[in-house]
Amino acid sequence: MNEIKDYVIFQSGSRQYRASVGDTVVLDKLALEPGSAVEFDQVLLVSEGGAVRVGAPTVSGAKVKARVLEQGRDKKVIVFKYKSKVRYRRKTGHRQDHTKVAIEGINAGQAPGSTAATEPAKDESAE
Repeated sequence: MNEIKDYVIFQSGSRQYRASVGDTVVLDKLALEPGSAVEFDQVLLVSEGGAVRVGAPTVSGAKVKARVLEQGRDKKVIVFKYKSKVRYRRKTGHRQDHTKVAIEGINAGQAPGSTAATEPAKDESAE
């Protein structure tokens, strides 16, 4: 009945986003052309098969692969400043730039306790 869907929480810029494979995510503007590939390596949390790994601060080896769909702008937000009794009124608008990406793949990195992650690196120059 309840199907557990794998997901990640990653950081782009100063914001955090939750995504699964096949999702479309709207991020703050990235300087990339539509159709280009992008990879996010600041993965804060990985959930696969019900097992959750939390990074300290990031999950080592985990990456999110995405493709840029389009560059765009949000709807206009009206900023109205007003002070009573002094006839002060200012009305301005703002449209935030954004980038829409499609999540194509999640590389969860190595799970803790695996043999490859725990073996120390051999230094052959010392022999």
